[in-house]
Amino acid sequence: MFLFMLWCSYSTIAWSAAVHKGVQEDVQYGYKASTTTGTVFNFLSALGEVAFAYAGHNVVLEIQATIPSTPEKPSKIAMWRGVIVAYIVVALCYFPVALIGYWMYGNSVEDNILISLNKPVWLIAMANMFVVVHVIGSYQIYAMPVFDMMETLLVKKLHFKPTRMLRFVVRNFYVAATMFVGITFPFFGGLLSFFGGFAFAPTTYFLPCIMWLAIYKPRKFSLSWWTNWICIILGVILMVVSSIGGLRQIIVQAKDYEFYS
Repeated sequence: MFLFMLWCSYSTIAWSAAVHKGVQEDVQYGYKASTTTGTVFNFLSALGEVAFAYAGHNVVLEIQATIPSTPEKPSKIAMWRGVIVAYIVVALCYFPVALIGYWMYGNSVEDNILISLNKPVWLIAMANMFVVVHVIGSYQIYAMPVFDMMETLLVKKLHFKPTRMLRFVVRNFYVAATMFVGITFPFFGGLLSFFGGFAFAPTTYFLPCIMWLAIYKPRKFSLSWWTNWICIILGVILMVVSSIGGLRQIIVQAKDYEFYS
């Protein structure tokens, strides 16, 4: 609930501050790229960013495992309601920022709209502080499956002892490694797009469908069979094209980038 309040807070600050500043002079609403190729790649990159925003299924099983489940009240009912509410909240937080930000700044809006806002300084600083606290909290949730995978590998495959020291070293190493990558390669939009397609699209859009087909084996050409295969095909396409778009955006931005500048 606390993270939810932070999420709503900095999203509201972003779009309300943009409304207060109003539509900027010489705002342009056309395509940002000057060529058709650039426009197509920007579109593919945008698909990856949307996939990133609506991802999260890699932690759903971890969350569902903590919910009590009985034959009378299975956990899938609570999870289904939770997922619906989660998607509605994501839409309510992200869509106003995207639509109002584009309305006020046009195609010159930054990937992080707080950079475009600049002033008032105290309000932007508050929003960034909310973002930091929210990311620290949500990072723990997303990293838990990774921590578990790394520790399981070290204990079962490499025969390390499951001690507190092992957990301390492994988790701090992972946090330090991801922090180093984030600081060294701060291509916000490109990284969102690339990881949205390459990492989150499979676990969100087509791997669950493959698991459903493998476990329940619905009748061929039934509604369930067609629905899952359509999701698989569209999910694979999304993974490929959004990864390409995000990688291309990173390469373009890297041409003028200096490390730690």
